[in-house]
Amino acid sequence: MSDNQLRAVEGTIHFDGPMATKGFRFNKMCYSFNSEDNRQAFRDDPEAYMERFGISDEQRQAVRDQDIIRMLELGGSIYYMAKFAIIFGWNMQIIGGMQTGRTTEEFKAYLESQGRGKHHG
Repeated sequence: MSDNQLRAVEGTIHFDGPMATKGFRFNKMCYSFNSEDNRQAFRDDPEAYMERFGISDEQRQAVRDQDIIRMLELGGSIYYMAKFAIIFGWNMQIIGGMQTGRTTEEFKAYLESQGRGKHHG
């Protein structure tokens, strides 16, 4: 496989240069959530906070809908969105369930069946 070819993985959204450009403002907003003050500012007035970063109407609607798959489709980086997940009280198991079409409980059970659901050590 050449560097220009990518193997499609069912259920994944490829994050490349064009997607990074598409999601730049959105990801910048998510990165800002490293600060508790910024997380609180978003909680206090999400519309004003989204306006401050100039994210697209589609991205705003995905945030309002708490639709992580749509956020990814609109250029969201899962790494930056993990910062955003804190605001909604999501953890990576909840996000994993959303991404795979499973409930959180189903996703936890899947991880455990694969030997990845519990900390080993």
